[in-house]
Parts: sequence; structure tokens; C-alpha cells
Amino acid sequence: MKYFVNEISKDGVIAVDDTILVKGTPASAGSKMLENFTPLFSAEAVERLEKAGYGIKGKTNVGEFGLDLLGETSYFGETKSGESLVSAGAEAVKAGEVKATLSVDFNGYPRRAAAVSGVDFIKPTYGTVSRYGVISCVASGEQIGVTAKNAEDIKEILSVIAGHDEKDGTSLPQEKYEYSLTDNVSEMKIALVKELYEKASSDVKAKIDAYKANLEKLGAKVEEVSVDVVSEAQTAWQILMAAETCNNVSRFDGVKYGHRTAEYKNIDELYVKSRTEGFNFLTKATILYGSDVLAKGKYEACYDKSLRLRRIVTDKVKEVLSTYDALLLPACCDINYKSYDILESFDKVFEESVFTAIASITGLPAMVTGGVQLVADAFKESTLLSIADTVEKEEA
Repeated sequence: MKYFVNEISKDGVIAVDDTILVKGTPASAGSKMLENFTPLFSAEAVERLEKAGYGIKGKTNVGEFGLDLLGETSYFGETKSGESLVSAGAEAVKAGEVKATLSVDFNGYPRRAAAVSGVDFIKPTYGTVSRYGVISCVASGEQIGVTAKNAEDIKEILSVIAGHDEKDGTSLPQEKYEYSLTDNVSEMKIALVKELYEKASSDVKAKIDAYKANLEKLGAKVEEVSVDVVSEAQTAWQILMAAETCNNVSRFDGVKYGHRTAEYKNIDELYVKSRTEGFNFLTKATILYGSDVLAKGKYEACYDKSLRLRRIVTDKVKEVLSTYDALLLPACCDINYKSYDILESFDKVFEESVFTAIASITGLPAMVTGGVQLVADAFKESTLLSIADTVEKEEA
């Protein structure tokens, strides 16, 4: 299996997905549009790791701009394990090629990938890790997260990259964040999200059931709870995600940035042919959908209403988390994805986003471990890490 689209150092211990910049190394975001783009600087998270002595081994393949399920829409091709789709970054960790992988999470693909590959991933609270040096799609929701084999390794890497960065306008003011693995799981109450559990496959339900049993064995109380905004969160996030993606990728036009078509007669043809050749179907569909929801006559009914729903969803989830320490839910519908026609990609991504939309639209921290997803209140990463670490040590 090929893990890296670009190798940087054989001695490196960190992989970086191809939507995160590393100085002097091509960064394509899985797209023909950026096939020949080489950045002049590194992302802040990469610089912090390098200063702390963690070498970068290489750039891992991603789907175009990170919009898809597991990287299957990449210009460089799918990554597969046997007949099943997998993510190169998660598989590199699983195989021991690297200690950890940095990935950008906004539509849930790194969480989905971790569940499929059987490794851990954390998407920290929005604003705690700098977005400087990310090829941006969804500025209001994207966050660099960490994939590793266990919670202990995630804590180690997250502690290095988290903290205020003046170069990022969305960075929160706290200079440094301290994370722990010592929260007492036996005293915790966990809410199993009924609506999402019911949507999962039997294989995923089995993983949820097993994880619930482990938590109860450790003394935690797990209760099934209704969170009746999951469908609203999914729809609202799809609208916000598409609208922001539409705006962010507009700069890739063949003039200032990106692939330029070989032949054109005028400026309009230059734009149209360059973007037609440079983007795949899923990106084009997302751009068109985003344009539509931002159009005059639809803005208030779609985009503005989604912003209002973001607040409603956040308030509802925080209401549940005022009583419970974390939510327990699937990270994805299935654990075995097959190749499919790209013309189905927009619908498939929307269907799967129901499991990841809550953490994406609220900016709350989410962790995938043992094939399940945990979501906690803002800045409660230590709660998630402690749960994961305690269960992992119990199973060892």
C-alpha cells in the first residue's frame, strides 16, 4: 500500500495530509487544480512539531479538498485495503509507518477513517489548534486533528500543536492547553445518542454495544438519550459547508492560482475550462450547491437559517452535555466501504455526514476510539482522552 504522495524524510515520525502545507513540498489537496503548487511556508502545526523534534515523514493522500468519505476522489487515486476503501493517513498509523498523522477535519473524513482502520483520532475544540497553513474549505468549522494508535500518543502530539497563533484570526487566546488522561471514568455519565445508533449498520452497532459494555464494566453510567436535532444539524452543516467551500475555492481559477487550461479564446473560456478540467464532480457539485444557497432569494431561507440552526443545535447539545460527560455515537454508518461511481459521491457524503455533523457544526471536540465516536463539551478533550485511555488499558 502506498501511504505517501510525497515523502520528505525517512526518519520522520509524523505524516501530514495533503491539505496541510509543508514548506518546499507539493501540496495538492488531492486535486488536479493544485497539482503543481509548492508552498513557501509550513503550517503552524507543522512548525511546532518540527521545533519540538518531530520530523515530518511525508504527505498522505486525501480526497479532493477533503470533501469525500475516505479519500476516494483524490486526483492520485483511491487508497484500498483489499477491496475496501481506506484512508492513507489512518493506515500509515495502523501499520506503524508513523507515530501520528495530522489531518484537517470539517466533514468528518478523518473520524470516519479512524473508525474504519481501528485507530484513534481527535478533532479538538474549534480554535485551539492553528489553521494557519491549511488549504481552507470551511473556515468556520475546519480543525486540524491528530490520528494515532492510542490516546497517550494523541495527547502527546496534541499538546505540542495546540495553543494561540496570532497568524490565525480564528485562534483562541489561550497560549497553551494542558491535557490529561486521568479523569475518573467510573464517575462519568455517558449519553448514547438514540437517533444515530439506530441509523448505523449492525457491525457499527456491535462496536457501540461493546464499547458501552466496557464503560459500564469500568463503572460509568451509559444511558440512551434522544438528541432530536441530528437531522437539522446534518442539513444545516451541508449548507454552511457548501457555501463556504464555494467561496474558498473561488480563488482557484487558472489565473491567480491553480491549473490553467492549455487552450482558450477569452477570459470566460479560461475560467470555465480551467475549473472544468481542474475540479472533480464532487467539488463541482459542492460549488454549485453552495452558489445556489447563497443566491439572492435563497440566502435568508437557506444560509441565514442554517446559521440560526447552528446556534439551536449547539444549545441543544450543550444542554445534554450539562447532564452528561460525553455523547457516545457512531462515527460512520459502516466499517467497510467499496468503490463507487463518482456521480454518487455528493449523495453518499451527505448521507454519511449525519454522524459527524454535530461536532462539525458546533465546534465541539470529538474523538474516535475503538470504532466509536465520543463528543464532549468545549475544552473537554481530557474527558475524551481519559475515556479512550482507560478503555484501551482495560482491553490490553
